[in-house]
Amino acid sequence: MKAFAAISVAAALLGSATAHAEGPSRLDKIRETGVITIGHPETSVPFAYLDGNQKPVGYTVEICQEIAQHVKAALKLPKLDVRYNPTTSATRIPLLANGTIDLECGNTTNNLERHKLVSFAPTTFVAQVVLVARKDGGVDPNNLASFRGKTIAAQAGGQTFKLISRLNAEGNLGITMAPTKDTAETLLMVESGRAAGSANDDGIAYGAVASSKNPDAFVIGTKGLELAPYGIMQPKDDPAFKKVVDDAVLDLIKTGRVAAIYEKYFNSPIPPKQINLKYPMSDALKRALAHPTDSGDPKAYE
Repeated sequence: MKAFAAISVAAALLGSATAHAEGPSRLDKIRETGVITIGHPETSVPFAYLDGNQKPVGYTVEICQEIAQHVKAALKLPKLDVRYNPTTSATRIPLLANGTIDLECGNTTNNLERHKLVSFAPTTFVAQVVLVARKDGGVDPNNLASFRGKTIAAQAGGQTFKLISRLNAEGNLGITMAPTKDTAETLLMVESGRAAGSANDDGIAYGAVASSKNPDAFVIGTKGLELAPYGIMQPKDDPAFKKVVDDAVLDLIKTGRVAAIYEKYFNSPIPPKQINLKYPMSDALKRALAHPTDSGDPKAYE
């Protein structure tokens, strides 16, 4: 009897500790308010940006809109108000942590370092970091060493900025890193000659160049410096919310909806300028969709 009582008490304490560790779920807030808030960048074509009516659109935004409908169904809500909140590289994690946004839907790299602060849904894009330069810039975007002593622009607070900074230090290249607030400013630095090149993930690079005043003025590198899986960011330590979101993403992948949204934004004319990136799905992304994972290890996508 004593042994049974001890086991019962231990089980009760374990259950209490688990419940305490999990705490209130973001689902509780959504159920009570009838609102889910999507965080998004405003210039990350084609992932998350503003159309001609200043409405958030894009590949990741549309996936998140579909997730919102799954959340509505899971909570059996008669109505769910989807709201939007702009984010930057510097603000996206704090806004998620303090409850201002419920999902971050842009082009955020899923890496092991960020797993200490947030959770990620199964990967929905696999990028590679590339360099972009002007054709008349006298540098080779497939050779980082050709930028020796010059300036490279990259988004402040992003993994790309950290990667180029590290490679610069390792190679003792004397490159000056110019931090920018968003994708538009990053390319503008190159366009105006204030930077010899920019570092971007390939999907972002193609979107930015295609959206520029003179796309033919730029050359995009084809040699990737690092693989970067993208995932929709979620609050950390909220297993109930993560299950609903992850199940939604897995369903969208399984039914082919993610692939259809990809075609819409990467291989078709997109608003507001009706540009077409003509960017077929990579083998790395095909593998990720065939075997979904939320791993932050780049090797899982090779």
